Amino acid sequence: MAKRILVAGSSNIDFMLTTPYIPAPGETLLSGGKYAFTPGGKGANSAIAAKAMGADVIFCSRVGDDAYGDRLISLFNERGIDTRYIKVDRLEQTGLAVVMLEKNGTNRIIAFSGANSKISDSDIEGAFSAYPDAVLTQFEIRPDAVIAAARLANDEGIPLFVDAGSAKADFPLEKLERVEIFSPNEAETEILTGIRPDNLENCLRASISLCNRVDIKYVVLKLGERGCYVYDGKYCDLISPFDVNVVDTTAAGDVFTAALTTEYLRTGDILSSAKFANAAGALATTKLGAVNSVPTLEEVKNLLENKF
Repeated sequence: MAKRILVAGSSNIDFMLTTPYIPAPGETLLSGGKYAFTPGGKGANSAIAAKAMGADVIFCSRVGDDAYGDRLISLFNERGIDTRYIKVDRLEQTGLAVVMLEKNGTNRIIAFSGANSKISDSDIEGAFSAYPDAVLTQFEIRPDAVIAAARLANDEGIPLFVDAGSAKADFPLEKLERVEIFSPNEAETEILTGIRPDNLENCLRASISLCNRVDIKYVVLKLGERGCYVYDGKYCDLISPFDVNVVDTTAAGDVFTAALTTEYLRTGDILSSAKFANAAGALATTKLGAVNSVPTLEEVKNLLENKF
């Protein structure tokens, strides 16, 4: 039976603009590329990816009472996500992210929270009435909402998975209490620990630093083209990446963590789950957009079979 994952996170519309490079201050650049409005947000990306990987997904979020909010809810329904706990905020606009995508596939993102900033403790508490088997959240919503999700997960004795996306140095990590898997990328790791995980020694130092602040069962550092690093408090492993043609890295980290969560709940094996997540995250970089880049379960399995 598929595990039920409660995703508590953001929903955005992404304004994506392709550009040869990011202009300098005062410079006007004609991009010569394309632009598009596509669904996104770390919560939405994670919810859709977890569903694609075979989980039953309950999504707790907020959207504005506008055309973008309507579009997002329609999309979630089409993808088979439980949308009962998505609230339509009549005072705030739907969240927006401006994504500037360079030729080499790297991106820079500026997010406007909008309705996401109003996701509350009571929103999270209401979603727990769906009796989830696990909770997945990110830092793109208010800290008190993240902490509420953590508290309720610990009270209910269900595993908490945290993607440290949009981490801030002053986030009170200690209030998360206990986390099954904590997964930041390189930049987020440095923000939270002051240590750039640019070699194995620093990966270990950063992981220990995180575990000294929170009771974490597994730290999984997302290292981009270097794969990922897994630490369980005693042992560590560097999981090799997949060689793919990178088009756009937007949402790759969200897809990675959703795939990691789903496969770990299915197997209980952190190392095989990390390999699975590497494959899913790699595939997400081969397509433009956020939600549009989420691979299918079959695509992930095919990549794993060809690799291993």
